[in-house]
Amino acid sequence: MRTAKWIIFGMLVALLAGCSGKKTAETSADAKNAESTDEKNTLDFVDAHGECYTVEINEAVAKNPYDNALFVKNENKMSYEDKKYTSRLGVDVSVFQGDIDWEQVKAAGYEFAILRIGYRGYGEEGTLNADEKFEQNMENARKAGIDVGVYFFSQAVNEEEAKEEADFVLEHLKGQELQMPVVYDPEHILEDEARTDGVTGEQFTQNAKVFCKEIEEAGYDAMIYSNMLWEAYELDLEKLLDYPVWYADYEELPQTPYRFSMWQYSSTGSVAGIEGNVDLNIQLLKK
Repeated sequence: MRTAKWIIFGMLVALLAGCSGKKTAETSADAKNAESTDEKNTLDFVDAHGECYTVEINEAVAKNPYDNALFVKNENKMSYEDKKYTSRLGVDVSVFQGDIDWEQVKAAGYEFAILRIGYRGYGEEGTLNADEKFEQNMENARKAGIDVGVYFFSQAVNEEEAKEEADFVLEHLKGQELQMPVVYDPEHILEDEARTDGVTGEQFTQNAKVFCKEIEEAGYDAMIYSNMLWEAYELDLEKLLDYPVWYADYEELPQTPYRFSMWQYSSTGSVAGIEGNVDLNIQLLKK
C-alpha cells in the first residue's frame, strides 16, 4: 500500500506540550488501550510526524479488546497471544513491490496478503486503474498457499463514485474466492492537491458505507482501512460498526481505543522474497 497517509487538523485539535510520545509495553502494562485520561474520556496520541493530539473517546464505539503489554515484536515480526486471541502475520503489496517470490514469503512465516486490486487517480478526472501486478500476485500468492484479500485505494468524492469503485473491484475479481476481506482504503494526498481535499468526514463515511455494502452484497467480506487521525476526525465510526477495521499505526503499540481486526504496524518491513520495504500486518484472531 502507499504508506498510510496522515493529515494535521490544526484548527480541530490542540497540540499537547506534555505528550509522552512513543508508547512502550512498560508505559501501557496497566492499560489495555493507548494512553488515556479516564476522568475526561480523552485520548492522547501521536501522528506519523511526531505531532501530539487529544481527542474525546466515543463511548458508543466498540473498544480495543487487546492488552498492549502482550504485543511482542521480534525484529520485523509482531505477535500477540492471550486467553481469547491469537495472531498471524501478513503483508500488503502493490505494483511498487515489483515481482514477488511468494514461496519465500510463505516460508518466512507470512500467512496472508492484501493485494492492491486498483486505485482511483487523485487528479480532477479521477480515473479508475487496475494495479499492474494484481493478477500476477493473486495467482502466485495462492499457489504458495497464502490467504489473499484485496484493497482499493479510493479517491471517491461522493457515493456514486464509491459504488463505481466497488463495481470496479468486483469486475476485476471475476468471482474469485478470497480468504481475506475486500478493503476500502480512503486516504489523503499530502504532497499535492487532490480531488478529495474538500470532502467532509460525513461524506467519507457515506462513501465507505456504500462501498462496503456493494462488496458484501456480492458475497465478499468488507473492511475499512483507517488510522488514528481518520478515526478521530474523518470517519464516523458509529455509522460503520458493521465493518471491521484495518488499523494503521507505526508507533510501538496501537494507540486506538477502538476495536480493530488487523494492525498495519510497519511500512518499512523487510521480507524474504520481496525487494525493498513492504508493509507488515498482524491479524488478531479469536481462538
